[in-house]
Parts: sequence; C-alpha cells; structure tokens
Amino acid sequence: MKVLLVNGSPNEKGCTYTALGEVATALEKNEIEYEIFHIGKGPIQGCVACGACRTQGSCAFGDEVYTTIMEKIAEADGIIVGSPVYFSGPNGALCALLDRVFYTARGGNLSHKPAACVVSCRRGGASATFDRLNKYFTISQMPVVSSQYWNAVHGRNPEEVRRDLEGLQIMRTLGNNMAWLLKCIKAGDPPPAPEDRRYMTSFADGKQG
Repeated sequence: MKVLLVNGSPNEKGCTYTALGEVATALEKNEIEYEIFHIGKGPIQGCVACGACRTQGSCAFGDEVYTTIMEKIAEADGIIVGSPVYFSGPNGALCALLDRVFYTARGGNLSHKPAACVVSCRRGGASATFDRLNKYFTISQMPVVSSQYWNAVHGRNPEEVRRDLEGLQIMRTLGNNMAWLLKCIKAGDPPPAPEDRRYMTSFADGKQG
C-alpha cells in the first residue's frame, strides 16, 4: 500500500514539507509506503474550460507536472495534499493543478481512494484553506481521513513548526488513521464501489439529464 503526499508549497523543504514529513513518519511506522511529490516553483497552467479532457481523457496541455502527478495518483492507494496558507486560501499554483487533475480524474483514478489535506500557516486562515482543499475530495467520492483536530501546523519556518507540538501530533494521528483505513480496506476485501446514474441539473433550457 502506498500514499502519495503532495507538497503544494513552492518551498520544497519548508513548513508544508515539515508537516507532511510528520505524517510520513507515522505511515512508515505502520509499514505503509509513501512518496512526497513537490509541485515545484514554476508557473502552472490553470484550467481554461476547453473540454478536451472529456474526449481524450487527459488535459489538453499535458505539461510535465500534470502528467507526473496523474501517473502517481494512479499508483497510489491514498492521497494527502499539503499547502501553505495564502490570504486564507491554498497556494494558487496548487489549485490550478488540482482543478485540472480532479476535473480530469473524477469517476476514475480518484473515486473511493482515502484522502486528506494538511495546511501550514503562521497564524490564521488555516480552517478556510482546509475547507477549500477538502472540497476536491468530497466532490470526487473520496473518503476523507480525519485526525483529532483540524489538520494544521503553525510557524513561520520549519524550526517553529517543529515547536508546534500539538500540530505535529495532529499530523502523526492523521498518518496513523490513513494507515488504519488502508489496512481495513485491504483486510475487508471490499465489494465493488456502488454506481448510480449521475444527473446534472440545469434550468437554462428546462431539461435535466
């Protein structure tokens, strides 16, 4: 079993990485394989609503960061996305990537995979960022793994984050809970995921379908 940890900060070894590293420590103790994927510092193309992914199954842009994360998602049994807090929201580059990833993969490689997010802030904005990221999972039929509090660490740099003992404990609990759920799924031999016809309501023409 493997968990993909997405570092959505431009700083490869910063506060978000420190939080994800604490999650990884717990995963490792539970004998769960993991990989930390850094989205990098470069510009990331956002979705332009061209609709190409509906016909070709992948984003029309096909840039390296997108194709790489799609490959890693396909291999992972669980996903944890980490982001710093920017103006009470996630990193914009991360959201640009996730918009394309989740729109492409909904109903595919993401459905029913356990997921969670972690956020890093100096002081405020963590709960709004946490809420924003969780919406990617709940719209994609992904079970959201919880901890004993909101998944956030506080500090201006990694050294201060390491002094946030409650935040680090929350990260370890999240890692333990992700490991527990993955082991339950594996041991339980779950049945095929339930299916239902998807309806999309639009009142522009008075039709539904």
